[in-house]
Amino acid sequence: MTTQLTSAEIQEIQQILKDYTPAQAAFTTLEKYNGRFDTSFDELWQEKTGIEVYGNKSLWESTLKILREELCGDDGFRAQFQEYTKNPTSAPLLTGLIVSVTTLSGLPLDPAIATVIVLYLIKVGLKIFCEYTVP
Repeated sequence: MTTQLTSAEIQEIQQILKDYTPAQAAFTTLEKYNGRFDTSFDELWQEKTGIEVYGNKSLWESTLKILREELCGDDGFRAQFQEYTKNPTSAPLLTGLIVSVTTLSGLPLDPAIATVIVLYLIKVGLKIFCEYTVP
């Protein structure tokens, strides 16, 4: 089963991040692919890096594996995520999560790509991401 956002969820989060310009490309791509994280990620990756996604191995899954190693063991990120879940309409807290993913992961993540990743983490929940979503 593919995890995705509904149109209403996209619009709701887009309204929260309306002043955060880097997220707008993520929303455009998510809308194009009906809220699918994996295909949106792949397109943004190719757009931002110029590197095509190919082969049988999923770049989305590989990226999530690396992020799981980096983010799940980071108490600061976990606390930041928990703070956001207490106030899910806070643009500064959500923007902070996106910025953290671009800097904590050790990957060359564009903010639009990081936005897709953070929205995925919000959708599935950080505890589930860290403990259960390993393919």
